[in-house]
Amino acid sequence: MKFAIITNIPHGIENGIFFSYSPYIKEMNIWNENVSQINIVAPLTLTTKSNIDSFYSNSGINFLEINALNFLNFESILKSILSVPKIFLFIFKTIKNSDHIHLRCPGNIGLLASIVQIFFPYKTKTAKYAGNWDPNAKNPVSYKLQTWILSNTFLTRNMQVLVYGEWQNQSKNIKPFFTASYKESEKTAIEIRNFQNQIRFLFVGMLTSGKNPKYAIQIIEKLKLKHQNITLYIYGDGIERESLEKYIATNNLQDFVSLKGNQNLETLKSAYSKSQFMILPSESEGWPKAVAEAMFWGCLPISTNVSCVGSMLDNGNRGILLTKKLENDTLKISELIENENLYQQKVTNAVNWSRKYTLDLFEQEIKLLLQQ
Repeated sequence: MKFAIITNIPHGIENGIFFSYSPYIKEMNIWNENVSQINIVAPLTLTTKSNIDSFYSNSGINFLEINALNFLNFESILKSILSVPKIFLFIFKTIKNSDHIHLRCPGNIGLLASIVQIFFPYKTKTAKYAGNWDPNAKNPVSYKLQTWILSNTFLTRNMQVLVYGEWQNQSKNIKPFFTASYKESEKTAIEIRNFQNQIRFLFVGMLTSGKNPKYAIQIIEKLKLKHQNITLYIYGDGIERESLEKYIATNNLQDFVSLKGNQNLETLKSAYSKSQFMILPSESEGWPKAVAEAMFWGCLPISTNVSCVGSMLDNGNRGILLTKKLENDTLKISELIENENLYQQKVTNAVNWSRKYTLDLFEQEIKLLLQQ
């Protein structure tokens, strides 16, 4: 089977092997195990491999390099507009010469690909929509256009669209899906954590305004007034790092708030296993892997109710849902710290739910999708 991947995720090449962001690569390597040839259309903009990047496990990938599309300023807008015809042509040729088409959405490249695929109604296709599929979400116009095209079964034929969460009034080609990080064999016993010694909180994600790491710090500041043994470890990097460093220094938080930067999966796994809570006050998510991974290791998630998070946390029975009202959110967390029995019950609920979604199950589902 000739398998096409069309995505806006940046890639790089080292010693003739392509690499990209580890969670994406880990998933795509599972898809790629079941095909004979891989055709990738994506930007090739990464110059060095970082510790959050991984290599494709396949050799002999046919890679078509395209420009990244963004519309942040006049220069980038002009460059992107001029790039569209060439990208459109590359996507068209790739779809024409492939047996199964796999689109990664949302994104500007995903939007172009969702338009091009209309001209190939008999090709077998899947689309992974990694963003928030909630029809009521405040998404950009380009995202809404993609969701409209993908769910329109007159324009989009012979395609299964994989989305996070179950939503009402969906077209027949919309398939609720999930993602996974760990295998069945990794289900080791969970170490019971109490609140007698250090109470460890984690933030795991990009340091951007959309992920709202500053709000996580502010919650810890408030909690520290009542619970002295609290610490926050922030894993991730991004454009907000400098402002967070300034905030921590200005407010003398260095003793209990620590920036750890980007770390590999094993380091994160160890951090989840030692920590009582993981905070993610994000503005938008698809299937937040940090939430699912924390639950897998008995680290209770505290997250905003976006996308399918409310379902993942069973409306608070498997974690805490944030309201983004600082006093209210701090009080809910503090009350749980003071009720250890309820905390342990929520952790048990979270572990039992998250451990159903393993890489083993994920691999089975991918094989079924490729056989259809």
